[in-house]
Amino acid sequence: MMETAQNQKKMAISGCLKGLLDQAVRLQPDGALGTVQDVTGLCVTIHGLEGLVSIGDRIAIRSRSGSLIQSEVVGFHEAHARVMAFGSLEGIGPGCEARIPLSRQSSASLGVNESWLGRVVDPLGEPMDGKGALIPALDQQPVLNSPPNAATRARLGDRIDLGVRALDAFTTCRRGQRLGLFAGSGVGKSTLLSMLARGADCDVAVIALVGERGREVREFIEDDLGPEGLARSVVVIATSDTPPLMRRDAAVSAMAIAEHFRDQGKSVLLLMDSVTRYCMALREIGLSAGEPPATRGYPPSVFADLPKLLERAGPGYPGKGMITALFTVLVEGDDHNEPVADAVRGILDGHIVLDRKIGEQGRYPAIDVLRSLSRAVPGCNSAEENRLTRQARATMATYERMADMIRLGAYKSGTEKDVDEAIRLMPQLDTFLSQGKNERSGCLDAFEQLATIMGTAA
Repeated sequence: MMETAQNQKKMAISGCLKGLLDQAVRLQPDGALGTVQDVTGLCVTIHGLEGLVSIGDRIAIRSRSGSLIQSEVVGFHEAHARVMAFGSLEGIGPGCEARIPLSRQSSASLGVNESWLGRVVDPLGEPMDGKGALIPALDQQPVLNSPPNAATRARLGDRIDLGVRALDAFTTCRRGQRLGLFAGSGVGKSTLLSMLARGADCDVAVIALVGERGREVREFIEDDLGPEGLARSVVVIATSDTPPLMRRDAAVSAMAIAEHFRDQGKSVLLLMDSVTRYCMALREIGLSAGEPPATRGYPPSVFADLPKLLERAGPGYPGKGMITALFTVLVEGDDHNEPVADAVRGILDGHIVLDRKIGEQGRYPAIDVLRSLSRAVPGCNSAEENRLTRQARATMATYERMADMIRLGAYKSGTEKDVDEAIRLMPQLDTFLSQGKNERSGCLDAFEQLATIMGTAA
């Protein structure tokens, strides 16, 4: 029996040595080397890196033309790594070399510093604005971070001026709050974001354009954002034609940049357009990696990754800065109860609804005040300000309830006092809610104007 035990021990040692030898053979002076086994859809299967890589690791694939294409491990199949590329798969086939440098086995990071302000970058931190290379940073900011500890992170800060009257009065926001901006296509989301980027009271604005139309990027930066807004902003762009990994990383990289400035003690405004396209990118990645589709084709990992991203925004630890975030949600078919919209609304601290019908009437920003709310309002406004907004909401609700009868001429003046009052005040409230994209307002100014309007009530 002793001889049997010794033989088993020798066999175990021999197996371990063989495994170490196999790994040593694959290790090169500048990294670990593998080969492409097959390409299926958006996924590439790599042989030869077993035991050396894990989910999220970066791998460089050399195409037939000799160019290096960065990719990321998204899954495994029978111990072989399955990766997706940050660029085109053209020129990649079986036998192509795949290498993970020894110095790059950790998760991705960005060298963020003050020189990034006023710049336009891609999700990998490469400049896109033709202004030259970014100044290298000594410290690297990890792209994937955990949210601050819920029990020890700071509470919401004081009230913040967003620069838009309708928002400051009816969905008042506090520093560190997270709001969702829900709208269909073409209702004015980008214009409203540009108003916030220029007019909000913050130190730094980080803007993520996820899956944006390439034609509209320069228009947004030059016309909507303008030199004044760009000067204090970092813009992260991944257009609709980029691979899903780039569109996903546009969101997480923007969040990492915002976290860097937050940890410097700054008040950061994060604007992300849109969370829906981020989820679509996650769907493409999950389905390509072999996940089964679930709710409307979205695999389960989408709704696991979504809160991980959104919870990173908000207050930092005491003594640090805060990230005030607005995430746009592109509701499919104007259905505000579709899966992504429903999930986002349950995570965030309030929601702002843009209504197509209001935009068609010529009132911009097309904010539906009655369907919008901020969960922080009771704690940041005075009792008089809360009374004003309740009174104004009641007036608008009364008018909306009777709108059809008023338009048809079926309502007779003097029948109901509150309806008569609503008819008289609505033109002034409509003017109050309308605002030009180059016009700026503040909370105090907004409540003063609202008090003047509602003070004329009988």
